[in-house]
Amino acid sequence: MRTALVTGGTRGIGRAIAMRLTQGGYRVVTTARHPPANPDPDFIPCDVANAASVNTLFLQIKQRFGQLDVLINNAGSAGANDLSGTDDLWHAIIGSNLHGTYHCCKAALPLLPDNTGRIVNMASVLGLRGVPDQTAYCAAKHAVVGFTRSLALALAPRGITVNAICPGWVDTPMAESRYKELGMTKEQAAAGVPTGRIATPAEIADAVVWLLRPESRGITGHALPIEGGGLALP
Repeated sequence: MRTALVTGGTRGIGRAIAMRLTQGGYRVVTTARHPPANPDPDFIPCDVANAASVNTLFLQIKQRFGQLDVLINNAGSAGANDLSGTDDLWHAIIGSNLHGTYHCCKAALPLLPDNTGRIVNMASVLGLRGVPDQTAYCAAKHAVVGFTRSLALALAPRGITVNAICPGWVDTPMAESRYKELGMTKEQAAAGVPTGRIATPAEIADAVVWLLRPESRGITGHALPIEGGGLALP
């Protein structure tokens, strides 16, 4: 049985990914800073921004399962932020999104098998464009995209693929918080998407599963936007 780790796997996109992988026959380890009310059997608490916490997580994975086949770096945080904001918020957003991805990839490398190992990093459409009040989040997700491309080249000789997913609006609690920040409704957000709709977490999970298939072994170093055509707008 193949083993997958989904960070931030207790809600939203991460939860959808974990469910799809479980349905596909994977043993799925989920992690988050705090356990949910009804944690999965293989839930392990972890703060991905903290290297010591990540090292403890991967030690437990090695002891329980021997190796890790798939790493999904989904954990992250967001919040309106510009240069007038607090340093603490900047560091928290950079820490969870960028440093967390780095820590987990570094710890996973000894466990990932050559030729079949897979890494998928959750970036964002804001890793491909800018938004005025999202300086920290845009910086972190742009960096995740660059990190993905660089790591893909570094791991190509081992046959381990590394890709990023760049969602736009997705129907998650994080999106609900963003609607409130912008003073808009979900329907108004959908109206600004060329396809006229907000993506579901399951759609993002479908793309992740596609990247894990043996037939996708030639796809590496890519940042796949799933944003309803917004990047095609002038």
